[in-house]
Amino acid sequence: MTQTTETLEKTVVVETSPVTDADIITYLRRSRKFAEIASLAEQDALILDLCEEFSITVSDQEWQAAGDAFRVEHKLLGVTETNSWFSQQKITVEEWSEGIKVQLLTKKLKEHLFGEVIDSDYLSNRENYKRVALSQILVLDLAQALKIVKALRYDNASFCALALEHSKGKQSQDNGGFVGIRFLVELSQDIAKAIYDAKEGEVIGPIQTKLGYHILRVEKWFPTELNESVREAILEFLFQNWLQEQSQSNPVENS
Repeated sequence: MTQTTETLEKTVVVETSPVTDADIITYLRRSRKFAEIASLAEQDALILDLCEEFSITVSDQEWQAAGDAFRVEHKLLGVTETNSWFSQQKITVEEWSEGIKVQLLTKKLKEHLFGEVIDSDYLSNRENYKRVALSQILVLDLAQALKIVKALRYDNASFCALALEHSKGKQSQDNGGFVGIRFLVELSQDIAKAIYDAKEGEVIGPIQTKLGYHILRVEKWFPTELNESVREAILEFLFQNWLQEQSQSNPVENS
């Protein structure tokens, strides 16, 4: 009998009890994720308060339709599949239903606040709503940043490989440098100004901000047109900025 087989045969199977809500809270604190979740909970509370203040409500028909659409999207078409999904998510049907309602209220609040001003805001700030697919490498040391730029421009180095190895930004490190598609207005002024006239594939930088030194590459520019997806993105951008301002001026009190 081999040592590996002996080891496997001696392995003791330990049964663990289902985790409790208290266990989950302990994990969130221990893993330093509690503040992030608490912030999202405060945002939900603020949204509900604002909807009450503006008399924004959801009808039973809208609520039912949204729930039906969710079940179709997630293929929860039978009782067995639905109950299994609730069990996996560790939530009750009531908690799921309340989540659907909050999503509907959030969408209505966005439209109430900014739905009628998107067209004028877009036309007045058209250049700010240019969209760019952007990659970056973020480092803390200028000498290292200059070395990376040299490798990219003159040594044909892989942007993805260098981002995975050196970038201090979590998103750029996890995704090989790619940080997504952004409106110029979403970027810091220094970065937006630096890439404004850049060509696709061009490496820019290093650009210094309070976070460190950014080496950037423009992957693609998108046409400035107000289609439905762009409208939704602008709506979300305006709403999140406004929500952050409200949260800072009216912090949710701990009960």
